[in-house]
Amino acid sequence: MTEAWIIDACRTPRGIGKVGKGSLAGIHPQQLGAAVLKAIAERNNLNTADVDDIVWGTSSQRGQQGGDLGRMAALDAGYDVRSSAVTLDRFCGSGITAVNIAAASIMSGMEDVVIAGGTEMMSNYGTAGNDPAMFLDAGNLRLRDAHPQPHQGVCGDAIATLEGISREDLDKLAVTSQERAANAIANGYFDKSLIPVYHEDGTLALDKEEFPRPGTTLEGLSQLKPAFEQLAYHPLDEHGTTYAGLVQKAYPDLKINHVHHGGNSSGVVDGAAALLLTSPEYAKKNGLKPRARIVAMANMGDSPTLMLNAPVPAAKKVLEKAGLTIDDIDLFEINEAFAVVAEKFIRDLNLDRDKVNVNGGAMALGHPIGATGSILIGTVLDELERRNLKRGLVTMCAAGGMAPAIIIERI
Repeated sequence: MTEAWIIDACRTPRGIGKVGKGSLAGIHPQQLGAAVLKAIAERNNLNTADVDDIVWGTSSQRGQQGGDLGRMAALDAGYDVRSSAVTLDRFCGSGITAVNIAAASIMSGMEDVVIAGGTEMMSNYGTAGNDPAMFLDAGNLRLRDAHPQPHQGVCGDAIATLEGISREDLDKLAVTSQERAANAIANGYFDKSLIPVYHEDGTLALDKEEFPRPGTTLEGLSQLKPAFEQLAYHPLDEHGTTYAGLVQKAYPDLKINHVHHGGNSSGVVDGAAALLLTSPEYAKKNGLKPRARIVAMANMGDSPTLMLNAPVPAAKKVLEKAGLTIDDIDLFEINEAFAVVAEKFIRDLNLDRDKVNVNGGAMALGHPIGATGSILIGTVLDELERRNLKRGLVTMCAAGGMAPAIIIERI
């Protein structure tokens, strides 16, 4: 089996995902995807006719984000028509899964050049034919089947309650995320991967992170009201089903302590990312310098009723596949979908906090659903290089109770 090499990674800044507030809002998702696809080709002098496939993550594939966004973005970016593309959905895990599938295609020997990435315009949710808003569609079997799936914010509160994790501890993690992100931005740690985004008329749309709130304090967060308490008990159907009730089917004695709010949950943003992967043979033949290789990949399912707990078993699984231990990993990226996800990950694996999300996470920077996993792989690669370290592990929770994971190693 051949290796899969990461040649390069790039991404857009993350813009506030609200119409009228975000600098990327109003740009077509196809154009945002095209921006990173064009950049990854230009940065590496890539002949796009050589691209065997493009694997793209987009979770809400409705309205403007429907219709194989990866292919449409590639055509918009001016790629040769021979560079095919597919768009996939593993909810929040789509961006990691796109990279994993791209790597597997190369490692199998079937393909030599694959681009992986993703796009999510969260400002598009509820508009432009993209209704209903993601995760809020109560009129489906997720409420009534053998594995009911509540709203992810309610799940986060339920997990914190079950684990005995306090709001104060979650707020401390959120402040740390903001501080680390502010430090990374001030020192240019994201600059290697960051590309500017332009409007169709050539004017600049956004060239820097738009979501962070560097002045965030513990005292300020303590004043915020819980975001999901009212939602948890709102009737969803004629039977009086509630999200809290779905959790209590599995945990009948649980009284949920509502601890998550806008400050310790991931930000609603727009963004896109792309990674160029090749076989060693193609890279050597075309003078491309590899930055890292894919060591191992894994997928894991867990309780859909709690939804957010799969990252820990996913990390253990990918470490076992790689024949490595926690001590062999220099840096970890665990998506901060909610503070409890990262906090539980750190506690359960007994991790050194100075190795986890060292440049902040989604609580500070935002979480453009289908793109985030690809962003995090590029982020950990940049930081491994900056610190002259070797290996990084990236994982994240996904709706339905899933988590993909990947380990990369610098070359």
